[in-house]
Amino acid sequence: MDAKIVDVAAKAGVSPATVSRVLNRSSGVTEKTRLKVMKAIEELGYHPNAAAKHLRSQKTKTIGVIAQDINSTYFTEIIKGIENMAYAQSYRVIICDSENQKEKEQEYLNLLLDRTIDGLILIAPLIADEEIIELADKGYFVAVVGRHIEHERIPCVYTDNVKFSREVVKHLVQQGHRDIVFLNGYPDAVDSFERLEGYLKALRDYQIPFRPEFVENGHFSEIGGYEALKRLVEKKLSFTAVFAANDEMALGVYRACAELGIRIPDQLAVIGVDNNRISKYINPTLSTVSQPKYTMGSILVEKFIDQMNENQFENKRVFVVDSELIVRESSTFTVGSSPEKP
Repeated sequence: MDAKIVDVAAKAGVSPATVSRVLNRSSGVTEKTRLKVMKAIEELGYHPNAAAKHLRSQKTKTIGVIAQDINSTYFTEIIKGIENMAYAQSYRVIICDSENQKEKEQEYLNLLLDRTIDGLILIAPLIADEEIIELADKGYFVAVVGRHIEHERIPCVYTDNVKFSREVVKHLVQQGHRDIVFLNGYPDAVDSFERLEGYLKALRDYQIPFRPEFVENGHFSEIGGYEALKRLVEKKLSFTAVFAANDEMALGVYRACAELGIRIPDQLAVIGVDNNRISKYINPTLSTVSQPKYTMGSILVEKFIDQMNENQFENKRVFVVDSELIVRESSTFTVGSSPEKP
């Protein structure tokens, strides 16, 4: 089996990103580290894919995009931003929907890379950072939405999931809530993990004990949110607020509450993420976190095309875009006095 960049990193005792910097003759690597990496490369017989690097000179004006779920407005708005900006620069876009399946994502990845495309954009990918770094080091142009990867040739755009999750919990605590449920998406997804991390940090901020039974998986879908709330109720847990990691799951919570006779917000506060269009039209209107999804897609592909054409970034390669908590009717009911933050 051919050696991979992760094998070189493990043998040299460094990170894959450090191996990449050595391969690309980047600054910031000591001579001692460089020699360790070069020795590991020689012993393992590792070599980047020269054929992939040759593709740089064969322009097709086509970009491949792999998304987890094009039924979700989070992905569709990002894709719209990518498509419009790409079209404005005379690029075509091929879109693949992995349907939240890592195996399917890998199949599409192999399919697109076997075909003639100039570059590949991964939206909230399920594959590991090391695999993405491996692609960049083999000469492929690859960009990522929803994750920060430390590599000089991989442009990234994302929002600070931890920060806005802490803001959501802070708002709920200030409304008097202490028994707050968190509905997770996919445990292996980076954005799920980071939003859970923000939830946990906010609980510590206000000295609220973490209760594992208050975390349920809703698989980022309406039916998942519906079933998650039903499970929580069946366990006879007492809680006054639900922070759903996306609006789809929050809508599922609404549906479950309607069936169970639970009134929002006076019996249960609900907050989602994504600011889907329907969130301001349902009754009561849904409090949510707004992410500039269209802008994320358009910014990334603009810089990505610059990189593919010039083989460098005109400005920077990592973009952290601001999000905003939009407070609407679903979380405005005050259940008690607001605890003071320590």
